[in-house]
Amino acid sequence: MNLSLPGEGDPRRREVRAWLADHPSPSARQLAEAGLVAPHWPSPWGLDADPIHQLLIDDELSRAGVRRPVNIIGTGWAGPTVLAAGTEAQKERYLFPMLAAEEIWCQLFSEPGAGSDLASLTTRAVRDGDSYVVSGQKVWTSLAHMASFGILLARTDPAAPPRLGISYFICPMDAPGVTVRPIVEMTGAHNFNEVFLDGVRVPAANLVGEENGGWPLAKVTLANERVSLSAEGAIWGRGPTAATLLDLVRSAGGCADPLLRQDLARLHSEAETLRLLRLRTIAAALAGRPAGPEASVRKALADDHGRHVMHLAKRMTGTAGLLSGTGPCGVTDAIWAFGFLFSPALTIGGGTAEIQRNIVAEQVLGLPHDP
Repeated sequence: MNLSLPGEGDPRRREVRAWLADHPSPSARQLAEAGLVAPHWPSPWGLDADPIHQLLIDDELSRAGVRRPVNIIGTGWAGPTVLAAGTEAQKERYLFPMLAAEEIWCQLFSEPGAGSDLASLTTRAVRDGDSYVVSGQKVWTSLAHMASFGILLARTDPAAPPRLGISYFICPMDAPGVTVRPIVEMTGAHNFNEVFLDGVRVPAANLVGEENGGWPLAKVTLANERVSLSAEGAIWGRGPTAATLLDLVRSAGGCADPLLRQDLARLHSEAETLRLLRLRTIAAALAGRPAGPEASVRKALADDHGRHVMHLAKRMTGTAGLLSGTGPCGVTDAIWAFGFLFSPALTIGGGTAEIQRNIVAEQVLGLPHDP
């Protein structure tokens, strides 16, 4: 499969380059309105760009030193769901501020008793006139402490089978009754939160799709989440990669330990496997096929790979890994130490490794359902 980028004369490349010449320091809103934040989205929010066009735009933005606004949950997970099932009024209200990161989003899915088994959630939403009254608790909610809105799953028909009684809402995070409490990680960072919903009134206009039709939309969100979390960076698509570690080792003159060299070779093989899976995903998108169980395959492999990257980096620092400074193979401690502490989260967030393997077993291999 040839996925090389078009050359300098490609009209799409010239168009992006001309726009950047007119906007050498574009604002987040200008990037959003030009369709350059999520170019694969339909017009007017994107450019209906195919994967090659997207990569071309990425290349030109990188050359110009232009960074897109960051709203990971908004543009990565919430936006595609609103595009798929939202009303025109919802799209008009939320999508451009989302793309410009003027309003940060969070995801109100997981609960203390409903994480990987999300369909067992107990948060209730009861219709009362023009609002739904929502009560319950969510947990592991990234960015809830800074979010303007959250995508919320709540049970609207407790008598229905678990997957048939759930609805999907847009919840204002400043609504009365929303309480956010921080969960500080062992890294010292604060990204996760508990969220308590005590009689929160969510406008009925914020229902996405049909009442009790939230589970299929949740699957759309989760598929996009798992593709995002299985991107190249070892920490859920961000931070260093296996190539980063290998480059550090090369620049330090290599590694004399034969066992570490073997582990480095294994790390390269894992990274190459994931790269080829990403190309396969691009090929599927070019053919018009949606993300399916392959998202779970990628995430399950990427989770283990991310841990392997961070654990090997920590091993290579040796005893120096307990201190600040540089390890014997050129691995500095700051990002690697953070990644080492964070890496257990890789196999939990976005669906545990065990659940991802169950999905692959049942939907790809045709094995019996887990009792």
